[in-house]
Amino acid sequence: MQAVTIEEFGSPEGLAVVELPDPSPSGGQVSIAIEAIGVGGVDALIRSGTLGDYGFTSGHILGSEVAGTVTAVGEGVDAAWVGRRVWAFTGMGGYAEQVVAPVENVIALPETLSAAAAVTLGSSGMVAHFALRHVHFAPGESVLVRGAAGGIGVMAVQLAARSGASAVAVTTSSAERGDRLRELGATHVLDRAGRGPADAPAGYDVIIDIIAGPDLPTFFDKLEPNGRMVAVGAMGGWPPVDFGKEMVAGFRKSMSFATFSADTIAMSDRQAVTAELFADAARGELKSVVHETLPLREAVVAHQRMAAGEVFGRVVLTP
Repeated sequence: MQAVTIEEFGSPEGLAVVELPDPSPSGGQVSIAIEAIGVGGVDALIRSGTLGDYGFTSGHILGSEVAGTVTAVGEGVDAAWVGRRVWAFTGMGGYAEQVVAPVENVIALPETLSAAAAVTLGSSGMVAHFALRHVHFAPGESVLVRGAAGGIGVMAVQLAARSGASAVAVTTSSAERGDRLRELGATHVLDRAGRGPADAPAGYDVIIDIIAGPDLPTFFDKLEPNGRMVAVGAMGGWPPVDFGKEMVAGFRKSMSFATFSADTIAMSDRQAVTAELFADAARGELKSVVHETLPLREAVVAHQRMAAGEVFGRVVLTP
């Protein structure tokens, strides 16, 4: 089978298409013939070498979520899975024509939900859901999504809006992207620095930050008293080492800052929420946003698009 591996960390050109043996499922696993592969921000961070401390080495196959058809099962797995269309969280190894995944990481797809839609809103929607829960978001509160044009941001906007947020502001890079985010539920469009129209809220109860980077501390000023910020990504790089100084300077506002990783959520809970999101999308209650569909052999192009800041939603790869 064909797969895409990291031959050299750094630029997208460090990715390479290789031939590997087809994987076989072990006990508790299923084998999946892939129809769609989600290209996520974490893939870009791993490929760039930003997450080198986490033990990734050359030869690593990117890709944490796929959708396709189960072709075989390992020992202990119900044979009824064979032939079913599924989404799977693989954790790694998804940039390939076939994968194996633990059956507990697999969700049967609604008939009307496409494979591309599943890998666009699966992990992104689950992370957005639990990030809002992590900061104790309540209906009637205002939300700012920093870096809203990516997969997690698109889902955070939709989930906050339908959960009763009093305002859903977004930071993005262009008016055209702002218009698309309004269609998904955004009420106010700000620039990347958080500046916006006069009618935008002066402060927010909740900030969902997908960017981090050197400008993260400047957003503490945009929190209301008792406001909560959660970082769910670091697409802009790591924040400065002394970023907490800005929060402590506003001590009397009782602000809170947290990070959130889905690794702290039990897999059974993650799967249950993801299945609910798929059902919502199949009913037309949530929108998946596919920026572009590319063949697997053009994974380099997908990563170039992300590096250039061109992607709205997610890029999907197909074998």
